[in-house]
Amino acid sequence: MLALLAFAQFIVAADYNIVYVALPDIGHALGFTAQSLQWVVSAYAVAFGGLLLFGGRLVDRLGARRIFILGAAIFGISCLVGGLATDPGVLITARAVQGLGGALLSPATLTLVNIRFEEGAERNRAMAVWGASGSGGLAAGALLGGLLTNAWGWEWVLFILVPMALLAAVAAPALLPADERSQSGGSFDVPGALLATAGSSLLVLGLVSGPEAGWGSLRGVGSIGAGLLLLAVFALVENKTREPLIPMRLFGNRSLVTAIVVILVFQSALAGSYYLFTNYMQGVLGYDALEAGLAFLPLTIISMGASLKITGVLLGKWGPRATLFTGMLINGTGMIILALGMSTGATFWQLVPGLVVWGIGGGVTFPAMFVCAASGVAPSEAGIASALASASQQIGGAAGLAVLVAIANAGLNLDSGATPAVADVSDGLRTAMWIGGAASVIGGLLAFTLKKPGAAAPAAADAPAQQSDELGAVSH
Repeated sequence: MLALLAFAQFIVAADYNIVYVALPDIGHALGFTAQSLQWVVSAYAVAFGGLLLFGGRLVDRLGARRIFILGAAIFGISCLVGGLATDPGVLITARAVQGLGGALLSPATLTLVNIRFEEGAERNRAMAVWGASGSGGLAAGALLGGLLTNAWGWEWVLFILVPMALLAAVAAPALLPADERSQSGGSFDVPGALLATAGSSLLVLGLVSGPEAGWGSLRGVGSIGAGLLLLAVFALVENKTREPLIPMRLFGNRSLVTAIVVILVFQSALAGSYYLFTNYMQGVLGYDALEAGLAFLPLTIISMGASLKITGVLLGKWGPRATLFTGMLINGTGMIILALGMSTGATFWQLVPGLVVWGIGGGVTFPAMFVCAASGVAPSEAGIASALASASQQIGGAAGLAVLVAIANAGLNLDSGATPAVADVSDGLRTAMWIGGAASVIGGLLAFTLKKPGAAAPAAADAPAQQSDELGAVSH
């Protein structure tokens, strides 16, 4: 069961980066304009981020195994359609449907980890395996993207995911336990689902559109403003709904709230930095798709090893408070070290120290964040809690990418149409990279809002949702 859940997480995480190094080939093959090419990435991000809360509640109401199978099937079939696309519209539509599949598969996977492994040492170990697949998948996506694009063409960055996703869907009935009957017999919160989906989608749309359409444009600031307004209305509606999409009491769980904010900061730095490093290797150092993909190999191996060998030990000995801070500190430090080595004439070996430190920090932080997000959450609400954490990840990724790309491009005068000097491009990418690293270090301080190890836990008689927020105490 854990192997299947880790495999599913690897698929979703790998897709996050697998398309990046293939974008130039996709644009040339299908006739994308420079402005429209970003929608190969953005269509997936908007659908995924916008539908996560809806998907999470479906998990709670219909069962994690059912939604896991449905999400994996939609994900795999849409990848096949995208790989067969011969014009931009079909590919963008397929990527949006793929985002729907991810929005169902991701909270179902995380929910199954949280409800099938007991909170404490057992869940810590399971989450370390799940996190290793996630952090490794993020790095492996870039590696696979380069290898496949170079060997067989851009289509294979999508084709490779088809058998993987469909295998997960086929294996699920045999490996995953049957869904338990939902304890809530009330109606589904349709108004809340519509408001949450529209608000989240518009917010992500504005964040991914800002760099291209302009932050002052209707698609940029207009979408962000409309999204925030709808989410505010959603919060008001949820307070008056008998069976809300998101029970407001979840925000009284300190571990969950801290995890949401830390995930937002971590993913903001991570998503933008993967994009920056890919552009640095190809645009400054002149690497081809294969070489750019192989450059992520140290990061892939180190991050997976850190998740498997270090995170569980630190959570057991230190608890999530110190583990999260340490992971974020190392993660940001690695990015800053990498930025210092990013010159126009850098060799790959000058970049390795930063990649190694970055990989250790990311590998420790990734599972620890989601351990915190699951702490003290009742099984009947695990789906929506998982979706909140994943939605924070998607929104953070979109925001971080937009902000760091804007920093990297500042001063390049791209509107003039002239090709910027390589040295100027390198300077911009380096500046954005160290700013992302600094944000990660500062974001690590948020971990200190968690309870100290050994702090008194709420009374066990209160309810499953009142469990201890401190995993270190539980595991001991």
